[in-house]
Amino acid sequence: MAQFTTKQIRNVCFMGHGGSGKTSIAEAMLYFTGTSDRLGKVPDGNTVSDFDAEEIKRGFSIYTSIENVIWKNTKINILDTPGFLNFEGEVHSALRVADAAIIAVDAKAGVEVGTELAWERAKAAKLPTAFFVNKYDDPDAHFHNVFDSLAENFGKAICPVLIPAYEKGSFINLLDLKKYVYDGTTGKRTEGEINPEYKKRVDTYRDKLMEAVSVTDEDLMMKYLEGEEITKEEAANALHEGIISGEIVPVFSGSAIKLWGIDLVMDIIADSFPRHTAKETETLADGDEIEISADGAASIYVFKTSVDQFGRTTYFKVMNGELNSGDTLHNLATDTDEKFLHFYTVNGKKQTEVQALACGDIGAITKLVNTNTCDTLAVSAKTAYAPAAYPVPVYTVAVSPKAKGDEDKIVQGIQKIMDEDKTVHFESDPETRQLLLSAMGDMQIDVILSKVKARGGPAAELGVPKIAYRETIKGKADVQGKHKKQSGGHGQYGDVKIRFSQGEDEGLTFTTSVVGGSVPKNFFPAIEKGLQEAMQKGVLAGYPVVNLAADLYDGSYHDVDSNELSFKMAASIAYKTGLPLAKPVLLEPIGELKVTIPEAMVGDVMGDINGKRRGSVLGMNPSQERPGYTTIEAEVPKAEMTDYAIALLAITQGRGSFVYNVTRYDEVPSNIAQKVIAEAKEASE
Repeated sequence: MAQFTTKQIRNVCFMGHGGSGKTSIAEAMLYFTGTSDRLGKVPDGNTVSDFDAEEIKRGFSIYTSIENVIWKNTKINILDTPGFLNFEGEVHSALRVADAAIIAVDAKAGVEVGTELAWERAKAAKLPTAFFVNKYDDPDAHFHNVFDSLAENFGKAICPVLIPAYEKGSFINLLDLKKYVYDGTTGKRTEGEINPEYKKRVDTYRDKLMEAVSVTDEDLMMKYLEGEEITKEEAANALHEGIISGEIVPVFSGSAIKLWGIDLVMDIIADSFPRHTAKETETLADGDEIEISADGAASIYVFKTSVDQFGRTTYFKVMNGELNSGDTLHNLATDTDEKFLHFYTVNGKKQTEVQALACGDIGAITKLVNTNTCDTLAVSAKTAYAPAAYPVPVYTVAVSPKAKGDEDKIVQGIQKIMDEDKTVHFESDPETRQLLLSAMGDMQIDVILSKVKARGGPAAELGVPKIAYRETIKGKADVQGKHKKQSGGHGQYGDVKIRFSQGEDEGLTFTTSVVGGSVPKNFFPAIEKGLQEAMQKGVLAGYPVVNLAADLYDGSYHDVDSNELSFKMAASIAYKTGLPLAKPVLLEPIGELKVTIPEAMVGDVMGDINGKRRGSVLGMNPSQERPGYTTIEAEVPKAEMTDYAIALLAITQGRGSFVYNVTRYDEVPSNIAQKVIAEAKEASE
């Protein structure tokens, strides 16, 4: 039987802007509960959460780490997510298995881009949410300004619970109107008196709390409107119900590195945050809902995979039933069975083997070679759980090894990274002959290649992806192509006359209007094939030719020397002679861009599209998914999109998002075409 029942388990996702102190909050909880014997600090590289070598080297979270603490006979599973936008795939993984979210906010910086995005993601996941205004030990911290900004940005549900008192290190719990003075070393608190000079502000904030809790219950609403006192017990119960329903978003203040307020946050998590079964159903991959049963057949969802020098670790959540040592689960994605003999709870890289995990709990297992992130494994289920919705990677670079011959090693190294990260895409482009690596941004690209090298792979160089241009003709040409070769014995002879023009179909439109048998019909296929092969290389810059019409209208042959090869050669000669005379032009891929940005930034983004990117704005509409945002639809040449992910990040401070898909080809402006043609000729010399 599992050590902790479903009712005792809370799964909390820590989110927020990079540097807001998410990892420090997790470390404070670990230290305060005695789970860790030290208070880890990110700058010192000694945290339980950020144990990966890349995280230690860079000084920030890259991956979601999992920890757990025991508080008030409750197991709190912490999912500590990265704050930097390049690693948002990790946030989506954590949100899929979390049952609530705490968003960290810097008490000095206030609401930042990462705060807004964390709120959007938590609400999209329909998670009960709280804010922790962290770093209140900073002399420039200002809780009241931050709180007002939270209320302005995120609505009336924002509700103060723990606010700073007049003196640093002192906080007031608005539920019972008690002042707590925290020891900055141990986190232990003592009660103190509320400063009279501060009492008016305290009363104002407590009224906001009482107003918020009254919304959850009609009787409490009547008491509030009639000026009656709402008791601490009534307020606490209402807070619990309000958090779960989303009607209340509690706000705490404190300092993780000083252990201020950490105990009260854990109190609220234990008392008021929901267990896994509170939502009653889970969404399946086909869109249906299935009832959660803590006593039913075991099934799990894999939300994370990590690979290191010791092997492969699979992280999962028990979505239904209880998982026991020795259970065999069937993987619905790979149609294989996996035996669960040894599995663990984790605190960072530390693993503790357990014999059972209850419904809602989080665990890890090693050496599952046929199981991947987003897989569902079950005793008897037939339909998988809905996977996390990962963002599409939007930043692409060309990758090549510094040493010749190491291409396969680069490929193998990146493929292992793809097992861990669903926001990484890797392909070999057969046309440009480049290895293309796509991710969420340049920082993530750097981490990927650094990990490949650290695992014994080769060093890599980055380049700009080449554009797959095309060529076509706008005019007409009437030419002869003759191939004649005599070298003793049978010779070679093929003679064709072809009219070239622009075709309607993408490839070659080959027609014949030969009369009198000047070219026998049995040579027609060879002529067509000769033209198709020649079209693989255009006459301007060597790019494939599209939309070409060719009419064979005359020619001649030799009874002995003519053969298929001779007519293929003749067709190729006609092609090389005729296309330069038929007004050849260079074509570039044009794509549909849909970019969603805050309404206030529409002008800047449109200016960038119309100006720097040679784009054409087709229209814009209010975003249906993101209130206060606008979606601009435009057409933009692919050549101008190589750095767009980074540019949009700078223009919108990370608030913007976009999708881009190539839809057609169009003629390249002459000044740009000349440059492309010159570069192609230089590269071929």
